[in-house]
Amino acid sequence: MSATLALRPDALCQHCGAPARGAAFCCTGCEAAHEAIAGMGLGDYYTRRVLDPSARVLRPTSDGLADPERFVEILQDGLCRLRLGLDGLQCGACVWLIESVLSREPGLDLGRVNMTTRRITLQWRGAPTLAHRFVRRIEALGYRLLPAAALAATDDEAGRTLVRAMAVAGFAAVNVMLMSIATWAGISQHMGPATRALMHWWSALLALPAIVYSIQPFARSAARALSHGRTNMDVPITLGVLLTAAISLIETIKGREHAYFDSAITLLFFLLIGRVLDHRARGAARATALQLLALRADNVTLIEPAGTRRVSSEQIPAGALLLVGMGERVGADGVVESGQGQLDASLVTGESAAQIATPGVAVYAGTLNLGDALRVRVTATGEATLLAESVRLIEAAETRRGRYVVLADRVARFYTPVVHIAALSTFLVWFFLLHTSLERAVLVAVSVLLITCPCALVLAIPAVQVIATSALQRVGTLLKSATALERLAVIDAVMFDKTGTLTEPALESGDYTAEDLQFAASMASGSNHPLARALAAACPQVPPLTDLREIKGAGLEARRARLGSRAFCGVTLPIPATRAELILSRSDHPPVRFEFTETLRPGANAMIAALRARKMRLYIASGDQSGPVAKIAAELGITEYRACQRPADKLAWIEQLRAAGRTILMVGDGLNDGPCLAAANVSASPVHAADISQTLADLVFQGESLAPVAQFLFVARLSCRVMRQNLALALCYNLFFVPIAVMGLITPWLAAIAMSSSSLLVIANSFRVQKWS
Repeated sequence: MSATLALRPDALCQHCGAPARGAAFCCTGCEAAHEAIAGMGLGDYYTRRVLDPSARVLRPTSDGLADPERFVEILQDGLCRLRLGLDGLQCGACVWLIESVLSREPGLDLGRVNMTTRRITLQWRGAPTLAHRFVRRIEALGYRLLPAAALAATDDEAGRTLVRAMAVAGFAAVNVMLMSIATWAGISQHMGPATRALMHWWSALLALPAIVYSIQPFARSAARALSHGRTNMDVPITLGVLLTAAISLIETIKGREHAYFDSAITLLFFLLIGRVLDHRARGAARATALQLLALRADNVTLIEPAGTRRVSSEQIPAGALLLVGMGERVGADGVVESGQGQLDASLVTGESAAQIATPGVAVYAGTLNLGDALRVRVTATGEATLLAESVRLIEAAETRRGRYVVLADRVARFYTPVVHIAALSTFLVWFFLLHTSLERAVLVAVSVLLITCPCALVLAIPAVQVIATSALQRVGTLLKSATALERLAVIDAVMFDKTGTLTEPALESGDYTAEDLQFAASMASGSNHPLARALAAACPQVPPLTDLREIKGAGLEARRARLGSRAFCGVTLPIPATRAELILSRSDHPPVRFEFTETLRPGANAMIAALRARKMRLYIASGDQSGPVAKIAAELGITEYRACQRPADKLAWIEQLRAAGRTILMVGDGLNDGPCLAAANVSASPVHAADISQTLADLVFQGESLAPVAQFLFVARLSCRVMRQNLALALCYNLFFVPIAVMGLITPWLAAIAMSSSSLLVIANSFRVQKWS
């Protein structure tokens, strides 16, 4: 791409979209930002971005962050971290632009933008004063960095602006409608021309200022779209409302019998109701993320040899011992070492029932201690906790779009020019062919413009997706990909991993020494495999080994020792593998066998029964021995299963089933499940899964229960059914009303009511997903 971008002297600024009074840019700051972006070869930003009609204008500001080093956190090993609020984010293109610029900064190890919470995290090694250079680099692009607390004060400014506009329009609509009712009644009672004119002028006095104020969100969006050579649904809305108000004013000045101020302001009021609802619905993911962030404990009690001390949750070292009193939130992920009580984990895991906390039980940051004091050994802190991962997954859910959304947007994009052509053709036919008056021709054309507004069409799909995503989040399922809803709706087969997904393993007592257990636990603590986690939980006080290597689908290797399957350890034992096991093989030591009992996860039988009732084909693919796999398959009534499966074997089976016409959902949690999760039509992982599994999965469900698997399949099928209904409602509405409007049988007032009613009908139908979910 060229280092410079072609500039057009449009009416709006080429960088921020604000009025530029005929120039290319509204100010020198925007011009500098534009040149900086083009000079770095990142001009794609202007084609990627989607300007939010309700967002604040993106414009460089002079009131930048004066002393960013004051907010720098000094971590271990000379690592510096800076976390600030980011003002001016409008869409995913902003994230792409900022992260692209930061990736070119020398010395910066990490530069990540969270679109959901509008936060930016920078990490580097060196002097804290380097923060100045990084911050100025971002501010040069036109964004404003400020403390997170200051950002919170302006977090919902767009929403408040819409609510204010809706309130003004609502107040004016009610009062103008009262005068209109009096005028309509006066027509039958032979109201005099002077009285009717007075009512019209009072209506104009109330409606026109309200229209000027309330139409701004739509007018700004329409102006930005037109300045970039495209149209959107706000263009016909703005034209329709302004033309109706202008015609009404002309009719009032001429002393005519009819004026349509009530139509214009009522239409605007209904549209703003829909826009406010849409804004609230689209903010559900951000609200959930901020709610999760609010669960973080600000300060925790650290247990040290010299006693206890209070530290910030950001300063908790790995492996530390925390004291969590009654009524306090756990400050990091960990394992209970001592104490017994109950934990409220509903907002973290989605389970309403209190969790029993006993030694060996895993606990998560953000959970609330309802019982006696607990001592918790930390296993993950900061950005590595379940809480932080949940926020990142919600961010992914907010920024991805589904196939149906793209389809609806495309239809609306091509539909809007058709609307303009239809309205123009209607005007020409009525004025030139039917020889009606100019006012009559314009009124009919405006009615067509209003009746064909694609609001319902554009709301048809996003409303369902946002409501479905919010419904799943409330039960602990995080939807990472919006397309997963459509793909889930056509699933006809489900494949499960066994260990850790269908079952929960627990270490049994056996013929091994305490030293064997400690060494094996020190190796196992470096893995996220379910058997390794169960082994590490049996001896939580042992520190993990540092020179550990995990071989996918086989086991762990460290210090001339191996922990894994018999084949991986090169061990032949006379005892048959009837249960899940891990073998510890060390030089100069006899092999040690750790045996595990496996119990089905809560809700497994009910989930399988629900899937079988929906005629799903069920499979189990496990790397375990045939005995344990056959036992679990028999308990669940699954007849198609395979044992001793390596990652390549699982992948080959999935590809074989897909070639046979199956549409597969893969549910797995291990490192060896990564290829299968990527190859399946849809993939899901529990929240305790390995990082690669969570990265590849389309859905991540929280808690210990498997009930969410059946739940999100039901929600997906219901959502897609409602999506199709919404599209049908929107298209049938237009097919029915457009011919009537073209014939001049619908006034602008009736057109406004009909168009707004169709949008409300689509939104109301979309909430069926929430009701039945």
